[in-house]
Amino acid sequence: MTTIRHHLSDDLLLEYAAGSLSEGWSLAVACHLAMCPTCRGELALAEATAGVMLEELAPVDGPAESWDALKARILAAPEDKASPVVRPGNATLPEPLRSYLGGDVASLKWRNLGNAKQILIKTGDETTQARLLCIAAGKPVPEHSHGGRELTVVLTGSFHDELDSFGPGDIEDADGSVTHQPIAGTDADCICLAITDAPLKFSSRLVRMVQPILGI
Repeated sequence: MTTIRHHLSDDLLLEYAAGSLSEGWSLAVACHLAMCPTCRGELALAEATAGVMLEELAPVDGPAESWDALKARILAAPEDKASPVVRPGNATLPEPLRSYLGGDVASLKWRNLGNAKQILIKTGDETTQARLLCIAAGKPVPEHSHGGRELTVVLTGSFHDELDSFGPGDIEDADGSVTHQPIAGTDADCICLAITDAPLKFSSRLVRMVQPILGI
């Protein structure tokens, strides 16, 4: 079993537990949690702590009609008749990522980016960009820094950069202070989920010229 060495920061766990993370960041956190029993335990502790704190808060009186209005909204909501999605037991990608992509790795249509290929993931979050990346085994991606925050969750394979190495389940949390050139491990392609809130800053002028076309 692969040992996960890079875990969620306390701020990400607490914001996720509180439901205050935007959709893009939440997707990265949920995928890491699906692969990391250690962070699932930390999340359960955070949620339990929050529950105790809520129980100790003094009740606040609200409008008398609030409960009646809530019941009316629940009763008026249309019944969800969508068929349940059947998921294979040997899936490569974790949930909820498979639902976002509409399937597992074998059914995906990639866009080539040289040594890598990508799929842009549609979300309702206008503050972040989510993408699935596949870096060819042993190959690098162009050197870059970040205009904001980037969360990268390794799903299969591995990569290393100037800072550390990352395997399945690991999450890298990078910002504008980090300049690196990730290189996939030689034994397999590296598939990872990357969430950013600003465009990458590439060192290569040529890559910067085609960046708007490639959507990176």
